[in-house]
Amino acid sequence: MIKLTKLNGENFYLNAIYIEQIQSFPDTTITLTNGKKFVVREDEEDVILLVKEFYRDVHLLGHPRMGENE
Repeated sequence: MIKLTKLNGENFYLNAIYIEQIQSFPDTTITLTNGKKFVVREDEEDVILLVKEFYRDVHLLGHPRMGENE
């Protein structure tokens, strides 16, 4: 899950696995695989970094480093 901020300042968590696309219109809009959309305060690039970090944490992107945090 990634922590994001709605335009009204409310924080929420989103399961990044369901993100289909991220666009700026100029507000950052996240479209899920079911078609639902979320408009957030975070920049497009920041959301992408959060998604990559999430994928690494759940071992969907890259390989865990041997000997790290054992």
